[in-house]
Amino acid sequence: MLAKVKSLGVLGIEAYPIEVECNVARGLRYLAIVGLPDTAVKESAERVQAAVTNRQYRWPLGHITINLAPADTRKEGPAYDLPIAVGLLAADEQIDAHRLADVAMVGELALDGAVRPVKGVLPMAISARDAGVGGFVVPEANAAEAAVVDGLKVYPVRTLDDALGLVTDRAILEPKTVDIASVLAQTARYDVDFADVKGQEHAKRALTVAAAGHHNVLMIGPPGSGKTMLAKRLPTILPPLTLEEALEVTKIHSVAGELPSGQALVATRPFRDPHHTASTPALVGGGSYPRPGEVSLAHKGVLFLDELPEFNRATLETLRQPIENGTITISRALMSVKFPAEVLVTASLNPCPCGNRGDPARECRCTVGQIRSYMSRVSGPLLDRIDIHIEVPRVAYRELRDRRPGASSAEMREQVIAARERQRHRFAGDHISTNARMTNRHIHRHCQLDAETESLLEQAMAQHAFSARSYTRILKVARTIADLAGEDRIRLEHVSEAIQYRSTERHYWR
Repeated sequence: MLAKVKSLGVLGIEAYPIEVECNVARGLRYLAIVGLPDTAVKESAERVQAAVTNRQYRWPLGHITINLAPADTRKEGPAYDLPIAVGLLAADEQIDAHRLADVAMVGELALDGAVRPVKGVLPMAISARDAGVGGFVVPEANAAEAAVVDGLKVYPVRTLDDALGLVTDRAILEPKTVDIASVLAQTARYDVDFADVKGQEHAKRALTVAAAGHHNVLMIGPPGSGKTMLAKRLPTILPPLTLEEALEVTKIHSVAGELPSGQALVATRPFRDPHHTASTPALVGGGSYPRPGEVSLAHKGVLFLDELPEFNRATLETLRQPIENGTITISRALMSVKFPAEVLVTASLNPCPCGNRGDPARECRCTVGQIRSYMSRVSGPLLDRIDIHIEVPRVAYRELRDRRPGASSAEMREQVIAARERQRHRFAGDHISTNARMTNRHIHRHCQLDAETESLLEQAMAQHAFSARSYTRILKVARTIADLAGEDRIRLEHVSEAIQYRSTERHYWR
């Protein structure tokens, strides 16, 4: 007899429907799983057999064929264990599955019949809702994640018996419900705050500008000056995630298996700080079955690259596409997958190998050749894509002992939100939302300068030998500074501050 069970698979961060067809026929005992399964799917036969027998059901005798349709798309992972088990028992007529056609299901089976969580449940739930599925059966640990999808009944199950009870009407399961507003309010909290940072007012101002216009930033300073401390607090001044953004971020973390068990949403801006030994696939994504890398896991948040010159240069060069386009494309022989990667790149480096160059309190013993070799590990084209370069000097003792509270993240975030709101109105209908994404057409329209300001920028271009890309970056940053000041036009002081954020380029790299 033939039985069909609806399920779902994931390609990239999007899900697609899969039909698990189970056929039990007379003949020699044999089991075949077809439909381009990977090793984990092929091994499901052993897990399913143990789970079925340990739940006091009979393993079907005869010729068993399991097809995962569509057959021309590769299937991976243990998510098909549950639908295979239910389908086999229905095909062997051990259960009368009245509701089998009304629900889709995913889940990994333990040998004792317990249902374990799987990756990618949120995109699966969205796809199930869009396909008009009546109910979605998921492991209990994944239920909160799936229940954030409006218009879909999500049934959490702990064991194979729970799923069988649902499809046979032997048991009544209540759909999982989640108060999305409450989830966002409870989880949208940060453990760090800019009020903890002593001194570094210049760096705080630069990071406010970076957050307001979504400009990438590079911090240069000796060890212990607070570069990492500042970077970790940058997400706290970005605007809160909207529900749509939270769902998009959660999809990526769900597919990557980074979503904690029982958590419904990622409600705070991600902060990712990969080690400098990270490989290219780890940073940008990859693998035989492409998985998101650190740059995608930081989507809508901050990607912090500490000790930038220590990263492999070829690996760093792969960041050019996501920095420019906000997406990363992973191409393989059988597929091409696009992952979102709209990140605010924040990087830090020491001014020399020992870190003491320019420090009045410590002597630098690096040779000119050593310094040049160290700084040349970061390519010019990559530096050009970082809008703001700032120096972060060592903090003086009197600043460390200052008891007066500094500006809090909440105060800085209010400025950023006001500036972002001006940009949202400016670019309404243009498919961009921040100044960092402006094209030449937008720059020509929104970055008009008066004669005095033009003269200042011309002098700076000649003095610092800025590239054409640096010129456009200065204008974009100046536009953001004007937005923070509530000005419609870019003024002399706005361009002057923007030039200051590029002046370190000549000192350290030329």
